[in-house]
Amino acid sequence: MTVIRSDLVLSQSAFSHIIDVPFEKVDIAKWLFTLPDAEYQRCAPPDHIAAGATYTDDGRRMSINVEMIGTGLVVQHYVGEVTEAAHCRMVSTSDVFTPLGRTKVQVIWDLSAKKIDAHRTEYTNAVISHPAEEFLAFIKQHDISWEKACSDRQQSSGDHNRRETPLFAESIARAALARPIKRQDL
Repeated sequence: MTVIRSDLVLSQSAFSHIIDVPFEKVDIAKWLFTLPDAEYQRCAPPDHIAAGATYTDDGRRMSINVEMIGTGLVVQHYVGEVTEAAHCRMVSTSDVFTPLGRTKVQVIWDLSAKKIDAHRTEYTNAVISHPAEEFLAFIKQHDISWEKACSDRQQSSGDHNRRETPLFAESIARAALARPIKRQDL
């Protein structure tokens, strides 16, 4: 069993982007769990590699994301703790494949929407990561200080989040404004 050190923060960042979509039309959960793989890839090229949606054994929604964060290939197994139209809180015990080997971290991805006015919505993409005990042993084994690990992860994760946030927001906007296909249109 993976032990997460939630008392330690490896990295955290939050970025926002305003979209020209009424708040009432935004449905982050629907977007997240129907997000096509190619659209996910467009939201942070070349970092985003693959995405898909599934369920846990006990029926909770999951988003599986594969991406490069700095020099690490990260496979995220996000389980939805909150999956609402204006807010999703996704928690993953993520596998990280680095040039030095494999380890684990916990990543909490918080996606939220806030009404600005009748026509605009602010999307916020917040990410925080905590080390697993396995990660702490991994950096000790490779003679990497906690401070260096945090600095490297903060820089790469923050840069990634800064780049993906506006692209996620605009993807959510497109999904919100998409005209549903009616049977007679087929």
